[in-house]
Amino acid sequence: MTTIALDELTPGKPKRIEVNGESVCVARIGDEVFAISDTCSHSDASLSEGDITGYKIECWLHGAEFDLRSGAALTPPAVEAVESYEVIQDGQSVTIQSKK
Repeated sequence: MTTIALDELTPGKPKRIEVNGESVCVARIGDEVFAISDTCSHSDASLSEGDITGYKIECWLHGAEFDLRSGAALTPPAVEAVESYEVIQDGQSVTIQSKK
């Protein structure tokens, strides 16, 4: 479990954090916060270096897109989902729990 301040997250810009030794991509979309594994399921690329459009993040290396809400792979070349993490918001605090 890792807790960060909501204001550490810029809306529409992913951020890489560590949760129990795992790299996690955290994204703020409006007032919502989502967390998925930071490693693309297609290649060993950091998703937090990608671009966000709506609720999707695009891997910068090969263009695969993932749903930030569930970790589902949305476009090739990725066909496997990435892990999603539970996010608990309490005022200005955001806690990322272990994998769902």
